[in-house]
Amino acid sequence: MTSSNFPSHEKNPASFSGPEADLSSAVAKLYNAYPFPPDPLLDEPPPGYNWRWFWPAASSFCTGRLPQSNRVRILDAGCGSGVGTDYLAHLNPEAEVVAIDLSPGTVKVATERLQRSGATNATFQTLSIYDVDQVPGEFDLINCVGVLHHMPDPVRGIQSLAKKLKPGGVLHVFVYGELGRWEIQLMQEAIALLQGDKRGDYTDGIQVGRKLFSSLPDNNRLVTYEKTYWAAENTRDECFADMYVHPQETDYNVKTLFELIDASGLEFVGFSNPDNWSLEALLAQAPELIERAAGLSDRDRYRLIELLNPHVPHYEFFLARPPLARTTWEDDAALQRASVKRNPCMHGWPSQSLLNQDYRPAKISEAGFEFLKAAEALGDDAVVETVLEQVPTPLDEVRSLWQQRMIFLG
Repeated sequence: MTSSNFPSHEKNPASFSGPEADLSSAVAKLYNAYPFPPDPLLDEPPPGYNWRWFWPAASSFCTGRLPQSNRVRILDAGCGSGVGTDYLAHLNPEAEVVAIDLSPGTVKVATERLQRSGATNATFQTLSIYDVDQVPGEFDLINCVGVLHHMPDPVRGIQSLAKKLKPGGVLHVFVYGELGRWEIQLMQEAIALLQGDKRGDYTDGIQVGRKLFSSLPDNNRLVTYEKTYWAAENTRDECFADMYVHPQETDYNVKTLFELIDASGLEFVGFSNPDNWSLEALLAQAPELIERAAGLSDRDRYRLIELLNPHVPHYEFFLARPPLARTTWEDDAALQRASVKRNPCMHGWPSQSLLNQDYRPAKISEAGFEFLKAAEALGDDAVVETVLEQVPTPLDEVRSLWQQRMIFLG
């Protein structure tokens, strides 16, 4: 498929009527006026990476090993202005990428974005996630970032996506967290009250919100929160509108998040930012409390973490359609027979001072560094035991590289 095959941008309304249809129409109206994300259009591939959009990295995170093929189907569900779609297409050149969005205006921007960046493996359709069954076939990877929380019925939305996953396929989701967005919720309500019957006029809402922030005292909690976390990106009206005058938003906590996940019928694989969910990092000075928490279920443990660290503005996680085979590489013989590739999603290579795929410092020994260099030099022929013949390395060091996602095993 090529970008020249993009269909028209006529709106395909969701298959319901009444208040839900009104909300969906209001959401489309917002993004037609303020396409989001507002990243500039480039005449080249997008810079950097997000490993969650790189099929080998996403699949390895979920299964522990490299996928058998990179010739996969990827759905970008709620693609907006195509920023994520652009990465999905360029990071996965062997994949077929299909992108859908409710807003004709943003689909138009997304189409131009990929045409200008040179992507030729993506197609677009103006379509609600509720109607994703109109897209033929199933998908190996579905990307749904920042969308479900803006749908009138998120449960119906996630269930619609679940039906489009292949067995063993994975769905990456990003939804808002209520604890880290409490100040945002207050400002949203304040703007709506002041707008009155002008609510739904998004330009007016932006003007009201900006006037509020410029008029409140500097030490006001809402002003402080905005300046600390969001002011830089909210200089753009598209970002301000998305945050403060959106007509539909559902925010979650751990309890309601897992109610959504359970309703999907899919398997929870894990948070895709696991370092943010470490109780040990929070309670390093209190091992006795960590011991007390040892008997908690995973969900109660997550809830404890967000209660102790309530700045959780969002959740990002992978779900899978069973069966999902997982490999832990505990068997030495199996590990030695495994193919090995350096994860390209790292910063600083070939220095030993590296940032991993999450832009966090990696702890790599001299032996591990030499192993990485030898594996890369062997290219597609790299097998762990072959690398070890050149650079003797303890297997536990190889496992450490894998656990830090510095290497892929297959």
